[in-house]
Order: sequence, then structure tokens, then C-alpha cells
Amino acid sequence: MVMLLEDIVESVELWLKLIRKKPQPYVDPDLDPVLLVPGIAGSILKAVDDKGREERVWVRILSADYKCRTKLWSLFDPSTGKTVSLDPKSNLSVPEDRDGLYAIDILDPDLVIGRDCVYYFHDMIVEMIKWGFQEGKTLFGFGYDFRQSNRCQETLELLAAKMETVFTASGGKKLTIITHSMGGLLVKCFMCLHSDIFEKYVKSWIAIAAPFQGAPGYVTSTFVNGMSFVEGWEQNFFISKWSMHQLVKYDGVDIPLPFNLEILKWANETRKVLSSAKLPPQVKFYNVYGTNLETPHSVCYGSEGAPVTDLQQLPSLMANYVCVDGDGTVPVESAKVDGLNAEARVGIPGEHRGILCDRHLFRILKHWLDAGDPDPFYNPLNDYVILPTLFEIERHQEKGFQVTSLKEEWEIIGKDQDDQVTGAADRKPLVSSISVSNVGDEKSMREEARATVIVHPRGEGRQHVELNAVSVTANV
Repeated sequence: MVMLLEDIVESVELWLKLIRKKPQPYVDPDLDPVLLVPGIAGSILKAVDDKGREERVWVRILSADYKCRTKLWSLFDPSTGKTVSLDPKSNLSVPEDRDGLYAIDILDPDLVIGRDCVYYFHDMIVEMIKWGFQEGKTLFGFGYDFRQSNRCQETLELLAAKMETVFTASGGKKLTIITHSMGGLLVKCFMCLHSDIFEKYVKSWIAIAAPFQGAPGYVTSTFVNGMSFVEGWEQNFFISKWSMHQLVKYDGVDIPLPFNLEILKWANETRKVLSSAKLPPQVKFYNVYGTNLETPHSVCYGSEGAPVTDLQQLPSLMANYVCVDGDGTVPVESAKVDGLNAEARVGIPGEHRGILCDRHLFRILKHWLDAGDPDPFYNPLNDYVILPTLFEIERHQEKGFQVTSLKEEWEIIGKDQDDQVTGAADRKPLVSSISVSNVGDEKSMREEARATVIVHPRGEGRQHVELNAVSVTANV
């Protein structure tokens, strides 16, 4: 009976697909191609065994912690600079479906309830398609094995091949790269080590929440004390926080984590590469960073009176953080110091991954990409958006007077540096008034107008503005 019901459901679904007429999405053939590059943990990873069988190991809900321990954990090989899976019978691969977008869109496509917790570039992809971008023609993705070094030759070769594919598929147009988080470091390494290829194919690069000078507090806390990729009830389905530091031993073998001097040597060389990167003169660079969240900058274990004497104690110690402004993961001072000649650097109040879904970010990208219809409410010079929320006007006669009243309200979304000093809730509304009168000769009319403007600070770069005005006209 169950099988019969499933067959009926499948038949109905197939029939509905055949009769349903889907509107054709708007496509703008004049758009330059865009390549989306994710950061750490932002690509779907599949494990392929020695018989060619595949299974998704990142991200997944069921058995997530077990698969992380058995398939994702790896060892660093200092002779090659590659990260090698601990399981010798399986290798990791990244799916190339939808021209690379599948791997960076929804990280667990099977999840139904709470699906937004595994959204990565999903909202941005949906938005860009509305602007006229087309998958496989002007919109592409580059998923990669994020366990590897940012200067891993294999990853850089795959990125070079992807750039050539995008260039060819779009009819020879140079592309814009949009990176998130560690993806910015990957592209910066590529720009330094393969500057000729970068210059050949790239028109502009937009870096979002990139840790150009690192995320020291976040990284230290992750590998020493563990971390959760999501909050609330959803974390019960994902990798255990403690899996980040309890794999000191694997299958009876000691694993030198997190203090591996070979990795430190490799990382120092990578830092030299990043520091020497130069932006080609004809490539435009834009930097977007998150603000308004307490972000770990440094971590302290132990104290002057009770110093740490055994490094094995670190995973069980409580860390003390020194926090600065940032997106909760990357400090502002790290994200802003890109070392490049930027066309613009814009701060957006938001969380490290959540910033990819921010409407303010979409308006900025739309302007920089010259996509879709012009936004009449966006000011690119000062980076703010004015949204009218109310407009009322009334006119009436009153004892020989012509009275006109006007009420208008706006929402201003932009950078508000004062929020970093004092909270919006602690600030009082700003009130300003103005009055104008005009008195003519004996045969003319007398006019008076008064207006009051009230600005309500709301925090996170938002302000609500009210305008109340009254005009009175009378015959003298």
C-alpha cells in the first residue's frame, strides 16, 4: 500500500510539472559574468570511496559528527603542503552541478525544516537572477576543498580553469569575482601567484567579510575549545562542538593539533605571499565588512597568578576574550586592512555569514555590478538608502485662510559611526524646526510656513525621519 501511494504521488507531481507554466526569468545579455567564491566550510563536500561510491559528508544532518570524524579529519603533509584524509580509502570531491553553484547554494539540500540555517550564497543567487543574471552564462560558483591551504597548487589550478570557463561561456567577457570570508584570501593568493591569469580574466573583485589580517580570537577558540556552526536547537544535528578538539588521538595515533609547527611554517610562507600581492591597475577592488558585533580579537588562558603549565589542559580551560568591533568572527580592523587600492570600503552592520543575506549588501552589489533597474533611493557617494514610508498632504479652507499640512517619513539605511560609541537606545531623538514668512504689499497675499524634522536613531545604521509641515496663506 505504501509503495502504491508513493507511485501515485510521484505520478501526480510529474503531471503537475508538465501542466504548470513557469514564467521565463528575465535575462540581461549585457551583464558581465560573476563568479561566487565561498569561505571556509562554505562548499558541499562528498567522500568518494575506492569503489567510486559517493556520500555527502559536509553539510549533513544525520550522522554529521560521525562523518566529520571519519571522513573530514585529515593530516597535513609538509612535503606537499596538502591536507590528506585520515581515511586512506576515500577522497573528497566537490560537486560541479549548476556550473558550480550547487555546491555553494544550500549546503544541505535535503534539509526541509530550518533550511535557512544551511543557506550560504542562496539568497544572493536568487537576488542576482532577479537582476538578469543567468546560471551558466553570467553566474557561476567555485566550490573547493576548504581544508586545504589557500596556496594549494591543486586548488589554484582549479580556480584558473574555472576563470577560463566563465570567460569562454560569457563570450569573452571579463568577470567579477565576489568572495566571502576566507575566499578572499584564496583569491588574493591566486592574484599574487598567478597575476597574469588574474589580469587576463578579471575585471573587478568584491571581497565580503574577508579576514585579511586574520581572525585570531575566532580561530584560536575554534581549535582549542571547539565551536558551533549554528546556534539553538539546530546545533544538535550538526558537528559536535567538542569534535573540534577531542581528536587529539585518532585510531590510537597522536595527532599534533592544534600546535603543529609544520603548519605554522607553511602558514608563515602563505602570509608572505598575501603581504606581497598587488592589484593589477585595470582591476577594480571593493571591500565590504561587517560591523556592530562584539568580535574576539585575542584569547587568554589562565592568569598571571595561575599560568597554564601543561598545554594538554587548554581544551578544558575557560577562555577570556578581548573583543573589538566586527561581524562576530572577523574584526573590522582585520577586514579593512586589505593592503590594496580599493575603489570603496563599506561597513554594514551584520553577522559574518548573515551579511550574505543583507538587503543593504544587495543594493550595493547591484550598483557595483551595474545590474537591474537603477535604484532611485540609493546614494553611492555616501552609501545610504532612503526609503519613503509615509506621505500625507491635506488642504482645507479655515476662516479665510488656506491651510496645507504635510507629513512625510523616511527610513535611512547607511553607515552610522556613532553606534560604535553609544547605543542608539541611549540617544534622544534629534528635533529641528524652521519657519518662513512672506509679507507682500497691500494687494498681495501673506504666507507662513513652519516645519519640524525629527530624527529617531534606531541603531545598526538605521534612522527614522519624520517631517511635519504646515503652510498658511491669507489675503491681506
